[in-house]
Amino acid sequence: MKKSKTIVITGVSTGIGYDITKSFINRGYKVFGSVRKEEDGKRLVLELGNKFEPLIFDVTDDEAIDKAAEHVSSQVGAEGIGGLVNNAGIAVGGPMLYVDMKEWRHQFDVNVLGLVKTTQAFAPLLGARKGHQSEPGRIVNISSVAGKVPMPFIAPYIGSKHAVEGISHCLRRELLLYGIDVIIIGPGAVKTPIWNKSTDMQQYAETPFGRALSIFSNKFVSKSIKTAYPSEKLGEDTVDIFEKRRPKTRYAIVPQWFTNWLVPRILPDRFLDRFLGRALKMVK
Repeated sequence: MKKSKTIVITGVSTGIGYDITKSFINRGYKVFGSVRKEEDGKRLVLELGNKFEPLIFDVTDDEAIDKAAEHVSSQVGAEGIGGLVNNAGIAVGGPMLYVDMKEWRHQFDVNVLGLVKTTQAFAPLLGARKGHQSEPGRIVNISSVAGKVPMPFIAPYIGSKHAVEGISHCLRRELLLYGIDVIIIGPGAVKTPIWNKSTDMQQYAETPFGRALSIFSNKFVSKSIKTAYPSEKLGEDTVDIFEKRRPKTRYAIVPQWFTNWLVPRILPDRFLDRFLGRALKMVK
């Protein structure tokens, strides 16, 4: 059976999604990419050319997602699509005790339930149906190093990425029925606008966590931004992984891999608790 060279990617207006889209197009794929604003869709068509078609929907809008899937189906027919990249996401931060429940719900609506609904809507086009005429497609879920290595003050974001990790593994095993593979890509810090759009930590300056938050922002976040992985390179890596004949189930793409990935995962939790507590001046 032939492979479809059509891909659906969510959250492509900027950052990781944009560069993943660009990399797929450079490899000869047709990309349907989701954006929330029509003006972003028009801009991307001008920038990316006729191999790109915008889908206007927010991943929290179930009806709009279904309409987008119907539109893609009308374009690709029985051939379906070769891949779905669930990339759309936001980052909510702040001390867990003080983050408003509306922000918690929005975080999970976008990063988790949006991924679930989008997967449900596009799964038939990947091969979860009768009469599919192409090789079963693949799903790539963009997680984060945070899905495995938790840090304080970004619990909503980290919780959502832990959920993505678990859901992805369950989904991969369920979709053995159709031969559709599910791959997790968990980047470390990446040079994107996501944290510019995240919660303003200044609103928590007067809480008991104010000093620790200031240290966290100045010491940990600033360092991560300086050593962040280029978004363009992550886009290329994503396509490389997608095209592997036998990909692993999960990839960690992390700058300074030894200190930012391996060490935090092998050291005892209590040791890391003490290290972070002292570094953030929360304990002596």
